[in-house]
Amino acid sequence: MQEQAAEQISGQLSGQTAGPAVAKVINEPEQSFDLTVNEQKHTVIATFDTPLLYALRGELELNGPRFGCGLAQCGACTVHVDGKPIRSCRMSVGRTVGHKITTLEGLSATYHGAGSNQSAALHPVQQAWIDEQVPQCGSCQNGWIMYSAHLLSTVKQPTENQIRAALTGLKCRCGSQVAILRAVRRAAKTMGEA
Repeated sequence: MQEQAAEQISGQLSGQTAGPAVAKVINEPEQSFDLTVNEQKHTVIATFDTPLLYALRGELELNGPRFGCGLAQCGACTVHVDGKPIRSCRMSVGRTVGHKITTLEGLSATYHGAGSNQSAALHPVQQAWIDEQVPQCGSCQNGWIMYSAHLLSTVKQPTENQIRAALTGLKCRCGSQVAILRAVRRAAKTMGEA
């Protein structure tokens, strides 16, 4: 269900009805793209269909989103585009122009406000991850955190079923899912008290 929603959003951003990013065209010329990432303007040089993940990691040196499967199935590459979780390995750079992109590195500013005196503080989900000692290898954590933050931005006190449904489709080989559920519940409680 999450994957279908991501594909639908991906299609809406590109003007298509649904589907993953268009395959890279051979000999496509590189060009300049102006992107808004973590509340800052950046210019990247890429082809239209270069995966957003490559631009974020390679050009902008933002290492929160990770390369996992390259097929939009594991969630390690998740970023928010206009506040919605998107798998950046299958979203093209060209389709994100004019949209607001948020990576793990910019997540706290979306909660606290970029200019606030708390902008250096972690997002409650990030803090809950630390408090619950969630990460083991850490490879997949970006996706779980980004999806959890999105859930808690839309549902203030989610039920156990809502949490599980929102995180369906994400992969963790280390078996951190129980700790992840604890962290999401902790973050929801913290955000409810704020």
